[in-house]
Amino acid sequence: MPLLDIDRSRMVWWAIGLVLAAALAYVFYSFVGTFVFGIFIYYSTRPIYRRIKRRVRPPSLAAAVALFALALPALALIAYALAIVVNELVRLTNNGFFDLSRYPITSDQLARLTDPNTILSLELSSLTESELSQILSSIGSAADTLAFLGVGGVHLFVMIALAFYLLRDDHRFARWVRMNFADDRGVMEAYCTAVDRDFKNIFFGNILNAVLTGTIGVIAYTVLNMVSPEGVYIPAAALVGLLAGVASLIPVVGMKLVYIPVALYLAGVSYFSNPGAFWFVIAFIAVSFVIVDTIPDLVLRPYVSGRTLHVGAVMIAYTFGPLLFGWYGIFFAPMILVLVVNFAKYVLPELVTGTPIQPYAVDPATVEDDSELVDRSGQTDVAGTDEMPAADDDAVSDVTSEASAETSNRADDGPSAS
Repeated sequence: MPLLDIDRSRMVWWAIGLVLAAALAYVFYSFVGTFVFGIFIYYSTRPIYRRIKRRVRPPSLAAAVALFALALPALALIAYALAIVVNELVRLTNNGFFDLSRYPITSDQLARLTDPNTILSLELSSLTESELSQILSSIGSAADTLAFLGVGGVHLFVMIALAFYLLRDDHRFARWVRMNFADDRGVMEAYCTAVDRDFKNIFFGNILNAVLTGTIGVIAYTVLNMVSPEGVYIPAAALVGLLAGVASLIPVVGMKLVYIPVALYLAGVSYFSNPGAFWFVIAFIAVSFVIVDTIPDLVLRPYVSGRTLHVGAVMIAYTFGPLLFGWYGIFFAPMILVLVVNFAKYVLPELVTGTPIQPYAVDPATVEDDSELVDRSGQTDVAGTDEMPAADDDAVSDVTSEASAETSNRADDGPSAS
């Protein structure tokens, strides 16, 4: 009878756990794009945050500076570039590509808001209160605008909050995972370390480079078209900039697949219609090579190292991700690829050979209260991660094996290595 009672109690707790897991899965499924983009913001901001944290204390202030001083302005610039692209697509497809009726804005209003001439000629100091209200009312009806901006604000808040707490507390989460799930063969730690490293390469190295390159390309080509001579201009400048960003994901040649054919087209048009406008072709090539191609590559490429994923597999994930999942597929599909590849590399061989992967038997007496560890922490090592206090290192060393310690020494600056 006691055994039956124990089994019944465990079944109840398993049922509760399944219900909670189902609820968590439903929440994640409903807002999967928001969570995935929040993880992208975290990995994109983490290298900058860890450098700011060396000089700005406490970590909460460093995370806020990294997000609100760097990430939010970049997101605003990216949103404006996407609005320009949407306006270009609406104009080229005769309002058949995007259904703007679902949003509180018309195609004419979108064109005015994304016109660089309007922004360059706008003098904020000369705007009166009535003029400001007229500009806001031109976006659409007040109720629709507030509802649209409110929903967008909620999603943005969740993204920023998720990135903020991951930046500040990733070392605590990594410590909790090690203390509760680390096995005596170091499989869990090796898997988490590899996943974190590949996430960093995917999000900070590839996707962030493509997003920033596309944003720079959209704005640079749109502004360049403002000074184009008669008869010679960049066709669909915003789309050319966006395609340049997408092409930067292709190894070796990258965005040259986009701007070199466009440069040849402009040279041909200039030769036959306006030979005196050949300076615009030279300006386009210079802007493309220096501003769109070289600068993002020089700024971000030094941070990208240790690529372990097959280039072809990554390209397939980038291609099929948006087709399968929507706009967030370009982030979600590579995440699935990283999880599957590293599972096959680190965990599957252990399962196939039948080797038991068992968690450590942690004595609660050897684990100090986390609040005490936080009070005594605060030092920063060379990599910019939080250094665990000596007492916590002793507790971990009591429950870790030589294999997991060797794996930890090979870890990079991800949260599992903190």
